[in-house]
Amino acid sequence: MSDTPPDRLSINPKSPYFNAAVLERGVGIRFRGAERTDVDEYCVSEGWIRVPVGNTRDRHGYPLTIKLTGTVEPYFQEAGEQGE
Repeated sequence: MSDTPPDRLSINPKSPYFNAAVLERGVGIRFRGAERTDVDEYCVSEGWIRVPVGNTRDRHGYPLTIKLTGTVEPYFQEAGEQGE
């Protein structure tokens, strides 16, 4: 596996951009210079992330999300950083 996170990644198993092996390794997101821990999906090349909107759910039970645009910097977390 490469040392660079994928261009696009999702935590939803039904998404075509879901990758369990990468998620197990631990991916952190820096968005507009700040650490984000609530990211559901991101795309570096298009410059956006999707984050949940409160506790609101859609008709399938998934959290409703909003797309935020800006600079996205994914990175692999160190072993001690995972689960924080």
